[in-house]
Amino acid sequence: MTFSFGIEHEVAFLDKEGKFADFASTNFADFNQIVERLPTYPNDHLQLRVGDAGIRKKRWYIEGFERFADSDEVIDCLSKGIEIRTTIHSDIQSAIKELSDGFNLLHDVAAEFGFSPVLTSFHPYKTSFIPYPPLNEYEIQQLQAYPDEQTASIYMVSYGPDLNISVADLPIERVIDLGKKLTYYSPYIVPFSYSSPFYDGKLWNGLSYRTYIRTGKRPATLVFVPDKEQLINSMPSLTKVARLPAEIGRIEFKAFDSCDDFSIYAALLALLKGLVLDESLQGRAITPDAHLHQWSAKFGFDAEDILMNATTILQAAEAALKDDPDVNLLTPLKEMLTTRKTTSHKLIALYQSAGSIEEALKCTYQR
Repeated sequence: MTFSFGIEHEVAFLDKEGKFADFASTNFADFNQIVERLPTYPNDHLQLRVGDAGIRKKRWYIEGFERFADSDEVIDCLSKGIEIRTTIHSDIQSAIKELSDGFNLLHDVAAEFGFSPVLTSFHPYKTSFIPYPPLNEYEIQQLQAYPDEQTASIYMVSYGPDLNISVADLPIERVIDLGKKLTYYSPYIVPFSYSSPFYDGKLWNGLSYRTYIRTGKRPATLVFVPDKEQLINSMPSLTKVARLPAEIGRIEFKAFDSCDDFSIYAALLALLKGLVLDESLQGRAITPDAHLHQWSAKFGFDAEDILMNATTILQAAEAALKDDPDVNLLTPLKEMLTTRKTTSHKLIALYQSAGSIEEALKCTYQR
């Protein structure tokens, strides 16, 4: 099998006052001055979608909620942070290197404007997003046409990656089946990434509030199909019509929390690759199991069923990879299963010693 890999990674920031930068405190221009200074690569549009508003012209773009006049004219973008996208790579390490290089550039340029990147997968203070001014008729119609967009109240206060994997010449029915497989096993593999233990200005009584609130409303996996006849009617969506030829057959895993150690992304991509190759795991689901994700979000690997299934899945992926050098990338995940500790545990410890969320966040993304 010939694999391809790509990563989309959302970055949150503290502003020059050391406060969490979000749609209430930071406007589009504040983040746009950073993006403007970052380079443009002429052929990226062949792999990376630009979109109608023209905000996504680069590998870095402002992630937010676009506001419209009573027409398709974009008049504002309420901003939550900056996303980094990689182009498509034939091996995992090349995708990780491009992400690291892109992050380092973003880090340096953002610093010139007083912004510093921090790791969190859910807004540590705001519990939801309510557009202001209220939506107009055109915006309401747009949201009704695209059901997944109706969950802006969640995605505007959460941060996470899309880890993309595709296999050349795989029949689309097989790709959709793999999407169902990853959706089914999602509650057991997402704890490897947990990094959102804060909620409403304090510690939450679990490890990933992002997972707790989003799953069941947002997809765990999205499969890009060539034709709308191949779409599966589900809420949240499992399938989406590809918007670029490069997207056809892509499996986008969307349920992980963000990671500031990109070697964990390498490990998770190797895990996904192993699960694509594996033929032993038979579970399939069109929509994610919200209750199981919530159980996983609260207890992670301290829940025996989550630990046991995560161990089985990791062993299946390792066996499927066999002699593939990517099998060595799985090491950080094995360590997590042994210690039952995730990045959330580190953030909790930092918070308990530093006494403030901001001070804990400042210790993330240590280069």
